[in-house]
Amino acid sequence: MKAIYFERYGKPEKVLKVKELDRPNPLENQILVKVYATSINDYDWSQVRGKPLIYRLMFGLIRPKQNISGMEFSGVVEGIGPSVKHFKVGDAVFGDISETGFGTFAEYICVNEKSVTSMPDGLSFEEATALPHALTLAFQALVDIGKMGKGQNVLINGGGGGVGSLGLQIAKLYDCEVTGVDIGHKLAMMTSLGYDHVIDYQTNNFTKAGIKYDLILDCKTGKSPFAYLRALKPNGRYVTIGGRLSKLISLSLLSKIISLLSSKKLHILSLKANKDLAYLSEVFIENKFTANIDGPYSFEDIPGLIQYFGEGKHSGKIVVRIAN
Repeated sequence: MKAIYFERYGKPEKVLKVKELDRPNPLENQILVKVYATSINDYDWSQVRGKPLIYRLMFGLIRPKQNISGMEFSGVVEGIGPSVKHFKVGDAVFGDISETGFGTFAEYICVNEKSVTSMPDGLSFEEATALPHALTLAFQALVDIGKMGKGQNVLINGGGGGVGSLGLQIAKLYDCEVTGVDIGHKLAMMTSLGYDHVIDYQTNNFTKAGIKYDLILDCKTGKSPFAYLRALKPNGRYVTIGGRLSKLISLSLLSKIISLLSSKKLHILSLKANKDLAYLSEVFIENKFTANIDGPYSFEDIPGLIQYFGEGKHSGKIVVRIAN
């Protein structure tokens, strides 16, 4: 089988190579899946470069412990381990495998059966690949932690990405007024998706505009906790799913103290991979949600796409087709 392989950390286009490997065999509780599509995520950008350096505690201090990146995919079961209970050969599956490992940048992968979900009718493989990570992040941030309510004023920072575009559609189910923040060249696309207001972060700082929000979902944390407090209404909630490490550490240290002194709440989401994914994918289909896909691209494009992702040039979810 073909895989995108790397043996050292560095710039994606320099260290990632297409390599021919033996097809893996499933262990006791594993299924062998032929990968039809995969996607690019922040973990891939960090894992291939080995940055921020603290991530090497997970990925490998000197060189990568795992040589194939990729954490999200859709495909078809082609083999099962002897103890597998929930899947059979021919089943279409999808999921975010980041809690059990990586390796979706390959034509085949063996994964624990608990790390995937049955793919419902009505989804293409490309759509299914775009959902597990982004849709669960958006739902857990806005609903589980953000406690989003009807008619609230919501802001999504990083609104032009995969999480942002799905978060917008979830918020519209609650009749919320939604503002999206991103780079200028994405604003027209964001308006077409249904944002009520859009802001170019290069020219306007939403934390200094004087507008206050009931709920902020931040995909790009890069400011101090006090800046976000300034943009929240009383009893407002701020939920971040990622951003600059120094700002996330500051937020983690101060959030509990702030909660004691203010009615406003600051949260860092710790994702529960694939939680409610079967239910959420049905909501996606029933409400005719749109997966804002950048692509699909070809397998050999993956090294360049990881760099493209890291530079923030993508619109929506970057999807790669591996099998027809």
